Amino acid sequence: MIYILAIIAIIMVVGLIYTFKRGKAFSASNSEFDEEIHENIQRHPILLNPVFLTYIIAITVILVYIIYLAFS
Repeated sequence: MIYILAIIAIIMVVGLIYTFKRGKAFSASNSEFDEEIHENIQRHPILLNPVFLTYIIAITVILVYIIYLAFS
């Protein structure tokens, strides 16, 4: 069971890295159709992004569960 959770955590970390790289590549390209981004999101682009929040929360939950299983 712990191996499955570890594999899932690894896949999520790889997905997070891939998402960061794609986000940088997308932001590097200039688009004429972009609208103005809200000021709060400009100040905290990662903290207010629901995709990144999902990754962070899921990885945290999985790591806490793995640590719980390791010590029980």
